[in-house]
Amino acid sequence: MTTTSTGITQDRTALVLHGGGGPRTVAPLVAHLASAFRVVAPTHPGWDGTERPAAIDSIHALAVAYLEQLREDGEQDVVLVGSSIGGWIALEMAITAASEERFAGIVGAVVDIDGVGAVVDGAPIADFFSLSPRQLAEAAWHDPDRGYVDPMSLTDEQRAVQQSNGATMAVVAGRSMSDPDLLARLGHLDVPVLVVFGESDRIVTPEYGRAVAAAIPAAEFVVVPGAGHLPHLEAPDATWARIDPFLACH
Repeated sequence: MTTTSTGITQDRTALVLHGGGGPRTVAPLVAHLASAFRVVAPTHPGWDGTERPAAIDSIHALAVAYLEQLREDGEQDVVLVGSSIGGWIALEMAITAASEERFAGIVGAVVDIDGVGAVVDGAPIADFFSLSPRQLAEAAWHDPDRGYVDPMSLTDEQRAVQQSNGATMAVVAGRSMSDPDLLARLGHLDVPVLVVFGESDRIVTPEYGRAVAAAIPAAEFVVVPGAGHLPHLEAPDATWARIDPFLACH
């Protein structure tokens, strides 16, 4: 897996995990956290033209691969910050670390930003794979015009990367982008968790986020106004105002 590290003089590590849109979607998170953390921002296997080993065929497999890498690197008390499916990966990592002795102490806290992964009655995840580019912008952004990218404006190379990323996401996360057992397993988490949701997210709604937070023993839930599925892109200052106090405490 390809990684980018910044803030290398810092003592504590933050692992930033991107969503389906790839590493560029978490660039503001990486830049913001670099002043306080050594930030590691991997490109998930299979995204942006990278190779995906056959064994990386689920969110759990990817979570274990990241935990193994952190263990090999001697990391402890890592802050996991995940966006969208990255939030799901972060939760899966924390659950696995809580249940397997070899990963004890590796995860210190989790920030789940508009994460998918759970099945919540009455708050379904949008059918991402059936959405047109315009529909996706309307579901994912508070201001859809900011998020809409006209497919005709893309180069053939950009279009191929976008299609490849989508195909990889379908394999790793599944077309439903959910695990029916995840909500129940969240009760095993033993680290502080901050669940952050844009108030206008319609990929997964704030009601969905509240249900996820309620299933976690030590979770806080916050809403970012004027933002959708990617609040760190659409309303960064308001996002930092909610994330920074949590990180300062944990």
